[in-house]
Amino acid sequence: MNPSARGHLCLVLHAHLPFVRHPEHRTFLEEDWLFEAITECYAPVLDRLTRLAEEGVPYRLTISVSPPLAAMLRDPLLRGRYEARRDRLLELAGHELERTRDTPFAAAAAALREAMFSSRRVWNRWDGDLTAALRHLAELGRVELVTSTATHGYLPLMATREARRAQIQVGLKSHERVFGQRPAGMWLAECGFERGVDRLLADEGVAYFFTEAHALLYAHPRPRFSVFAPVATAGGPAAFARDPECGRQVWSATEGYPGDFVYREYYRDLGFDADYDAIRPYLHPDGVRRHLGLKYFRITGRHVPLHHKEPYDPAAAARRAAEHARHFVDSQRRRVAQIREVIGQAPVLSAPYDAELFGHWWFEGPAFLEAVLREAARDPESLGLASPSDILAGGAYVDTVDVNPSSWGVEGSSRVWLNGSNAWMYPHLHRMERRMVNLAMSHPTVDGQTHRLLNQAVRELLLAQASDWPFIVTNRTSVTYALRRFQTHVDRFQRLDDMLSGRAHIDEGWLAEIEGRDPIFADDADYRIFLRL
Repeated sequence: MNPSARGHLCLVLHAHLPFVRHPEHRTFLEEDWLFEAITECYAPVLDRLTRLAEEGVPYRLTISVSPPLAAMLRDPLLRGRYEARRDRLLELAGHELERTRDTPFAAAAAALREAMFSSRRVWNRWDGDLTAALRHLAELGRVELVTSTATHGYLPLMATREARRAQIQVGLKSHERVFGQRPAGMWLAECGFERGVDRLLADEGVAYFFTEAHALLYAHPRPRFSVFAPVATAGGPAAFARDPECGRQVWSATEGYPGDFVYREYYRDLGFDADYDAIRPYLHPDGVRRHLGLKYFRITGRHVPLHHKEPYDPAAAARRAAEHARHFVDSQRRRVAQIREVIGQAPVLSAPYDAELFGHWWFEGPAFLEAVLREAARDPESLGLASPSDILAGGAYVDTVDVNPSSWGVEGSSRVWLNGSNAWMYPHLHRMERRMVNLAMSHPTVDGQTHRLLNQAVRELLLAQASDWPFIVTNRTSVTYALRRFQTHVDRFQRLDDMLSGRAHIDEGWLAEIEGRDPIFADDADYRIFLRL
């Protein structure tokens, strides 16, 4: 961090996907969530960050990697399936290069194929382990890595202190095992904060976390520097609140950069446009038309129907991304200068985003991010790039406040994760939490088969608590899958409970099967974290 900078920008990318792994099927549709994110987001972003580091560009970036995502990125089964799926789509991209030759879509097809090849080069460079690339960037000091709650569990809606503590502890332990270092910070799933969470974080040595702006705007007492400096919570850790303006400029599809008309249109895809017989070999076995990631049109206009979109021009989009990056950095330079005049110290602009915005939802996002880092590095006096740890180490003044309960969901509340469509989930979850505490207290010291059953019960509870399931139900996307996953983990937990309580015989074969099917946290989740202290 440059201590003489007039202001600091904390860029944060939060990377998360739910744990989806189905070895019982030869292919599985929802595993594509990971595969698409690797090709379109994680590999392109890591490619650009690595290149900047090798060129000596002095950038600083914070990346939150959720434990489910880290586990999937390291899983041999999923890595092999990803390679097979990617290579099939590269084959299709090669056919498309020939088909679109001498058409208005030739440049888009060529740029897309090159982007896919670039992602494959990144993958091969790290032998298919992108967590190694992240660890490398952290060791270079360019990236600060943090974790999230274990399965992205939404803490405000949990009923017991023990369940919240387990999500925090397992998230930290899993991160340390993967990346070799205990993280200083934690991303609370959905930026969901409830009073008391700060004390649990302090117990685990967490130095900071992130919140939505109103967590500080409605804190008591109100922090003197609003959202432009971290605050110390009543429990101890620092809270960094999202800067609304940075969010609006980059996140909003209507007011922000991603909605620019020259950028690539996400919703028009070859999977729906192409002759069916031509793409049938590249669809899933059910043969249903779906997105393939091959897109040749630009946004064109705000209310332009999909069938009226115009051809995508990669060169024009690249120029626009560079323009937007300069505008973003210049805007923050002006803002920190103005804010500094008011508050009397160097302001901190916290700018957290979902990582998948950069490349998946916004194709030009990785180029924009690289250009932002380059542009900021040219004049670190007017705007310094810093991580939260840098800010805290720099001794910036921190008020102590009672942070307001909040999330970064709709209305800043828990409404996305608790509403008429998904409220029925929580009696099950709360019963499981309390039952897990009782099971732990009834078996304070065990080993062998009973230990395995208890540990598996913890994993089933953690997986059922993923914020993704109620989120998907609210947004009506992959509802059938989300419901099936939630119900599966609830049912498994009940069966384990029955075995532990003597209501059912212990089925060793079934236990081994589910241990192998969802092996996440095999070394991280010990049932004794549910012992009431």
